[in-house]
Amino acid sequence: MIDGEVIAIDVNALDWNERRLPDSGKPMYGKRIFQDTDTDMSVGMIRYPAGTINPHHTHPCGHGFYVLQGTLVTHQGQYGPGSFVWFPEGGHMTHGASAEGDVVALFVTNKSFQIDYVDTPAKGS
Repeated sequence: MIDGEVIAIDVNALDWNERRLPDSGKPMYGKRIFQDTDTDMSVGMIRYPAGTINPHHTHPCGHGFYVLQGTLVTHQGQYGPGSFVWFPEGGHMTHGASAEGDVVALFVTNKSFQIDYVDTPAKGS
């Protein structure tokens, strides 16, 4: 016997929500697809326009990107379509799109999402 109802969502019908990055004011976009009410685990999509990098930050949740289009640029490397990149809870990071084009990725968190930007010293300090 199979229990439970299947949840199906037409992601194409969801609007992209814009958020501005604190250092540059550049936009990035997201779509919340699903959130588990018991664990706050979530699934969404994220889109960084070409050359947009989310500055130095940390999260109290683990999260991952499954790259669908473009190149995800991180503090530890670059990853193209078909790559899954996981960032552990509490790690310090940067990530975004290469200058060659937008990056679009499926975005997954293991619990409630939060982002905390980390001040970094100015160059030459």
